[in-house]
Amino acid sequence: MSWNPERYLAFGDQRTRAAVDLLARVALAAPARVADLGCGPGNSTALLCARWPEAEVLGIDNSAEMLAKARASGLPARWREADLAGWTPAARYDLLYSNAALQWLPDHATLLPRLLDALRPGGVLAVQMPRNFEAPSHVLLRAVAEEGPWAERLAARLLRAVAEPAWYYDLLAPQAAALDIWESEYLHVLEGEDPVLGWTRATALRPVIAALDPAEQTRFEADYARRLRAAYPRRADGRTLFPFRRLFIVATR
Repeated sequence: MSWNPERYLAFGDQRTRAAVDLLARVALAAPARVADLGCGPGNSTALLCARWPEAEVLGIDNSAEMLAKARASGLPARWREADLAGWTPAARYDLLYSNAALQWLPDHATLLPRLLDALRPGGVLAVQMPRNFEAPSHVLLRAVAEEGPWAERLAARLLRAVAEPAWYYDLLAPQAAALDIWESEYLHVLEGEDPVLGWTRATALRPVIAALDPAEQTRFEADYARRLRAAYPRRADGRTLFPFRRLFIVATR
């Protein structure tokens, strides 16, 4: 299933805000080896290259389309197509950084400790994941999926939830020398027709729509868009407000 870099970057400024906030809490002075896990089109990798121009930076993603966009950026980074669920580096890293990627992967109880173990002593695992799965955008997506004739086909394609912050604390604290976990809710101000639908088309809606034929896609999106307009009404100034909660983890080995 392909990703659409242009559609993802249509909200590039808003999506990159959390990447900037995550990076601001990484206190490393001069890491030699840095990896961007789930680098997408390279917008987060650009932040890493700018902050540590002397570092060896690797961008990893499982999407050939996203990596093609990243390579075209001209960033001084290496790129690798790989599935993060099974990726293990041959040598330890100083920083493993992941902005809005690990929520797509199962079994965080195994994944995150494995990533923390792939760091050098004093190295940092920095992770940001959406945790808005009970927001109307996701509740309504599940409702349309579960109420239609496609329910059985879509059951396994709905985005997996991210656990409570305390769950990640209990998971990582025994292995971490220092651990910082927090949440932020961003109030994205969106413009245009059905902007929340446009946002989800590049993320949570993508695997759902991919399982439907063209006629079903049209029907699904029309129903979903109608419900989103009621949940996220356009304001008097013509803009739409989209609250979005995100979970941040910065763990030092």
